[in-house]
Amino acid sequence: MKKFIPFFLLLVLLASGCAATKGASVAPKSTAIHGPIGERFVLDNGMVLLVKENHALPVVMVNMAIKAGSIMEPSDKAGLAHLTAGLLTKGAAGMKATEISEAIEFVGGSLSVGGGDDYASASLTVLKKDQDTGFGLLGKVLMKPDFEQAEVDRLKKAVKAGIMRGEQEPGTVASKAFEKAVFGPDNPYGRPTEGTVESLDRITRDDIVSFHDTLYAPNNCIMSVVGDITPDEAKALVAKHLAGWQKKDVREPVFPPTPSPKGVEVIKINREITQANILMGHLGVKRGNPDYYTLYVMNYILGGGGFVSRILNQIRDNMGLAYSAYSYFNPRKYDGGFTVGMETKNASAKLSIDEARKLITEIREKPVTDKELQDAKDYITGSFPRRMDTNAKIAELLTQVEFYGLGLDYFDMYGREIQKVTKKDIQKAAQKYLHPDDEYVVVVGNLKEAGMQ
Repeated sequence: MKKFIPFFLLLVLLASGCAATKGASVAPKSTAIHGPIGERFVLDNGMVLLVKENHALPVVMVNMAIKAGSIMEPSDKAGLAHLTAGLLTKGAAGMKATEISEAIEFVGGSLSVGGGDDYASASLTVLKKDQDTGFGLLGKVLMKPDFEQAEVDRLKKAVKAGIMRGEQEPGTVASKAFEKAVFGPDNPYGRPTEGTVESLDRITRDDIVSFHDTLYAPNNCIMSVVGDITPDEAKALVAKHLAGWQKKDVREPVFPPTPSPKGVEVIKINREITQANILMGHLGVKRGNPDYYTLYVMNYILGGGGFVSRILNQIRDNMGLAYSAYSYFNPRKYDGGFTVGMETKNASAKLSIDEARKLITEIREKPVTDKELQDAKDYITGSFPRRMDTNAKIAELLTQVEFYGLGLDYFDMYGREIQKVTKKDIQKAAQKYLHPDDEYVVVVGNLKEAGMQ
């Protein structure tokens, strides 16, 4: 199910966007990173392989991005990508789901595959001595899934149950309504990755097989390998266990134009609850936007820096209106959004919305202070190394850096770009990318108590 604060928060300081971070008043000490963090290879079958050696522990981590996310599925079969990814470990090459699970657990490892909007993800963790076993299982689930009808039916039932549970969660209801409004129902980013009950009913086993056959190909994926392994060992394991995986012609996704709101459009959803869940915002930027770093610093000051951000400090601490209040940009491969989120008492909903809009207007009209700017830079650059303090994090980040075309020197370049941001840059970016008078506002709550019937 699509999460309330999406994919971006996992990659908060790196590849996917300018999301809200849980900031702190004391910035951690910055640690410089110099040069490429890994080696990059393009194999004969078209796969991009990234390798980072770390022989401190006898463990090997694999992270993959397969460009087979929900952006590639037909609009009338939303959830197809999510189902396909979820079924890969439910039976492959004649092995049942229990056999796959037992095989990886027997060697103390883990293997998982999941769907997303831009891409599907696969991850593998094994001890060095069991890397052959691990890569063997990974190859089977990627190349030879069985897609047994019983497993298809079972997973569809489970996903539907999750969707229905989500309809009882105000945060999930608000998130789905907001993304549909911002991106539109015809844009893949405007649909939930897990689909709907109705769209799942339209998906057949043949649809799943065709989706896999079309998009799961070596030239359509990225593999990052980190740990007690050399590049030659990694290439040999790929050659052995993914032998026969052939290149395919893969199309690019098609995105319809997304109109921006003219004025403030309010979407009101009545629920008999004590807290109003509020999301407000509009289209943002895609990950390749040249103003990414400026927007990240700006948003940290506005609502991404936790207790040191203006939105939380004013709306929660000074006015006592909400326990939770934040903002974030969520840039993805082809599009992105800007969101302000709050949870407040129903009676405070209007006041909270007005106050958030004032704070957005203020950062557009007045320069941030020198202290705000320096504190933001110190925290952002100082916390950067935390995103690479385990092999699993490094593997995932390497995959993200490749997927978004950032280059392996990104880890070295990131801090320099953050430090270059000026107060003038921030105000200019705020005026260009923040539009408090032309936005969508979603309110899920007791509309009578909120005075919004």
